[in-house]
Amino acid sequence: MIEPDALLRGAAMHYLKHSTIDMDLLASELAISRATLYRAVGSRDALLGDVFWAIGRIFLAEAGGEAGGTGAERVIEVSRQFAELMSTAQQLKQFVAAEPQTAARVLLTSATEVHHRAVDAQLEIFTASGLTGEPEEMRRRAFLYVRLMESVVYSDLLGLPELNFEQAEPALRALLEESA
Repeated sequence: MIEPDALLRGAAMHYLKHSTIDMDLLASELAISRATLYRAVGSRDALLGDVFWAIGRIFLAEAGGEAGGTGAERVIEVSRQFAELMSTAQQLKQFVAAEPQTAARVLLTSATEVHHRAVDAQLEIFTASGLTGEPEEMRRRAFLYVRLMESVVYSDLLGLPELNFEQAEPALRALLEESA
């Protein structure tokens, strides 16, 4: 059996090379059977979600490392940096263009853990920035905040004209004002 970390690394490298995940080709690259690959990951959507989240986590860490300040200003700066990094993710753009229904299902629904993980990460950003409040209220705000950010990052998937960060910033700030 292949180690989960090795499988995720292999899948991420495959995705970065091909802008998609071809399960047959990936199994061959990992020197495992297709059945073993599916037993290990469950489904292609689940694996795509894990790969997208791994890349997203890297982008969030980079954005958080570059952002200064505290409070709402820091949260906004992390979000701005993250949106800029996502706008340069060419493999994601190619994947979304080639497989929009799969991308929408994996990135925007509960079919995978990407959205839930993004909400948890946003809560961590709120906390690290010094925002406080009742746990349920903070989770609700994090959920709404992530949905707004998804509108910026994935506007093409949502059938929206391109939405840039500056257009969404007033709504993002409104969610943060109550928490400051």
